[in-house]
Amino acid sequence: MSSGTPQATDTAAEGRNGPARVALWAAVMGIGLILGIVATPVFWLMWGGWYTLFVFLCACVAIPAGHLGRRRGKRLGGRDRGAALFAVVAGWLLMLCCLLLVVAYAGLVTGLAVLVDSAR
Repeated sequence: MSSGTPQATDTAAEGRNGPARVALWAAVMGIGLILGIVATPVFWLMWGGWYTLFVFLCACVAIPAGHLGRRRGKRLGGRDRGAALFAVVAGWLLMLCCLLLVVAYAGLVTGLAVLVDSAR
């Protein structure tokens, strides 16, 4: 009886695509942060660096884990490959959003500096 139990556990472990699920969660959390930035722009102005850092970290997890999930999904017969592809695409879009957030924040600071300088 005990010899059948490890085989069932090994089969169940082989059927999971953990990297795809990790990548999907990272992508969803990053998208949630972007939606939070859009919904509460005042918080982004106060803590823009933290928002951008967390979005960047979510993208840094989603991209490689998504690629690993795609590779593992190929070995598992296509299991969770779509979720992994979504995570890869969302991760790269989150990277683009991070770049845009940094440019917007730098532009805001530069614009305020120019306004303060021209007021003197």
